[in-house]
Amino acid sequence: MTQHFSILPPPTVAPASFSLPGTFPDPDTCWHAVQQRDRSYNGRFWFSVRTTGVYCLPSCAARPPLRRNVSFHASPEAAEAAGFRPCKRCRPRDWQVETGLSKPVARACALFQSDATDSPPTLADVAQRVGLSATALSKRFLAELGVSPRDWLVAKKRERFRKALRNGEKVSEALYGAGYGSPSRVYETSDKALGMTPATYAKGGAGAEIDYTIVDSDYGRVLVAATGKGIAAVFLGDSDRKLEQELRRDFPAAHLQRNDTALGARVKGVLARLYGRRPSALDAPDVPLDIVGTAFQWKVWKALTEIPAGETRTYGEIAAAIGEPKAARAVGRACATNQAAGVIPCHRAVGAKGSLNGYRWGVGRKERLLADERRRIST
Repeated sequence: MTQHFSILPPPTVAPASFSLPGTFPDPDTCWHAVQQRDRSYNGRFWFSVRTTGVYCLPSCAARPPLRRNVSFHASPEAAEAAGFRPCKRCRPRDWQVETGLSKPVARACALFQSDATDSPPTLADVAQRVGLSATALSKRFLAELGVSPRDWLVAKKRERFRKALRNGEKVSEALYGAGYGSPSRVYETSDKALGMTPATYAKGGAGAEIDYTIVDSDYGRVLVAATGKGIAAVFLGDSDRKLEQELRRDFPAAHLQRNDTALGARVKGVLARLYGRRPSALDAPDVPLDIVGTAFQWKVWKALTEIPAGETRTYGEIAAAIGEPKAARAVGRACATNQAAGVIPCHRAVGAKGSLNGYRWGVGRKERLLADERRRIST
């Protein structure tokens, strides 16, 4: 079941959208792989090209870019959060569906969607066809995707519905095409499916209000965005323009307004956590959160707040702590989708050998956050 804390829809559940923990290569290795169009690095990183605005697989056959225009990302979400769109030639997201999962899970996803607009096959039927028991297939889904087969199907249905509305289809056509049985069912769950009523979503999110401000910190510029309910995003970076682009990318249906005076209390709460003056907590009254996530993501985020300042845990250790010892990969995805930097301290999650890989706001910034935490504890 999805926990819902926002006026906006939860992130789409995409198959295997985070590279294996501990496998994100260094920039020189990434660049060499791009030059060689090395297919063995597909899924270990994605690269974007500033001049074209797209991101690709390492094996993409498009014209080679110049090094100065290239950036590397640990996941498609990270590339899209930075403002890039998928390459139409190498289709970086399609590769994930085809080869980013174990064969049983990839085949199960295809079977579940084979007749997605009518009645999808049952879990038992799909499990039998991929050679697993229903229980074993459910465990594979949780380990590789972080959600149950049922929640995955719900997320895909919502994705089809949102896509149809964005493409201009009428609400009635979109809901039946996505597989909803009745209009009443969509409106009853519209806060989860869309974050607003279908008609409002189809008009681009009119009425959804998010204020934001950008301030200086020891870790660069900090963007704090909030709804009337609480903090919707905390981003770290070096460029105000890029931070605003990421905010628009993450909240495309909302009305965004810069408001440097109204968010003073929220900013103080965020900075207090970045500087270690207050411990992180998901239910802290001075930093109420208004973000979305699956039940699995919230389990991971809560576990992150329980890691003592200055200490780290591997993705596998976090998976074990939440009772999902085989879900290290899904834990990595949950860390990558954290929208509240510092408040939810995903910088304390590391690769299998302690490597500081896969941090959305930069490995150097992650290293400094941890070093400062350790210094404060030792003094």
